[in-house]
Amino acid sequence: MKPVIGLIGPGAMGLGITRALLRGGFDVLVRDIDPARDALARAAGAQVHNSPAAIAARADIVISVVVDAAQTDDICFGQHGLAGALAPGGIVVLCSTVGPAYARDLSARLAARDLTLIDAPISGGPARAEAGTMSMMISGPAAALARCEAAFRAMSDKRFVISEAAGDGSTMKLVNNLLAAVNLVAGAEAFALARRAGLDLAKVHEVVMASSGGSWMIGDRLKRVINDDHTVTAAMPILTKDVRLAVEMAHQLDARAALGALAHATLQAGVDMGLADEDDAWVIRTYLTSAANPPAGKH
Repeated sequence: MKPVIGLIGPGAMGLGITRALLRGGFDVLVRDIDPARDALARAAGAQVHNSPAAIAARADIVISVVVDAAQTDDICFGQHGLAGALAPGGIVVLCSTVGPAYARDLSARLAARDLTLIDAPISGGPARAEAGTMSMMISGPAAALARCEAAFRAMSDKRFVISEAAGDGSTMKLVNNLLAAVNLVAGAEAFALARRAGLDLAKVHEVVMASSGGSWMIGDRLKRVINDDHTVTAAMPILTKDVRLAVEMAHQLDARAALGALAHATLQAGVDMGLADEDDAWVIRTYLTSAANPPAGKH
């Protein structure tokens, strides 16, 4: 018999995960602070509950897809939190991007209540979440992973088990997102330069993606800029937060993260100039003289 899955945070990624789990034949219980997200999940076939505790009272496995450590703490230990309602032996799957030290601390606090944390951040964007083709970077006890295997198969076709230690999944995610941020900001700088030089950005994109300068982030994000696509699949503050965590981790490990620090400063500049509600693709605006009146040139 398939486990009952709770999912807290059916937002950009969480809604896609919800739909993938429903297609996989799981009963899915959801909760979001935004009633509109709950409504979308309900329309997909999920059962909406009014608190994390209400979900935990019925679920075998609870998946958290909230924004950060503060929200994670709130849904676990705040008023109507899941930790007090999930039955002993229950599993919490942390899909949010957090610092590894926080993941280790959360694991210990849940273990004190006979609950197991699986540290399993995700990557790939909303479309891949819905298709069940996103990436998962997983760390946790083998027995708990076995109990989640069917659900994880429904959620992802790229599952990487890093280790059994909480925090290692989060470390892997920060390494990935450090690279993502550096690639994005470098791409924004190069494409802004190409635009100032009068090049056709569609042609620039075609050449770069067929040559040594291409990357997944450039292929995805700069294409949106070329198409003037303002659909938000990854709001700028999210990657800003993630690369900040990566730089902090580097400092804690006495490692260099000079490019990460520059990428963070550029993304933060985008947030500060009023782009917090934009997709992170639009960090390119930080390289333009004026967001309202960008330099002339072909685009």
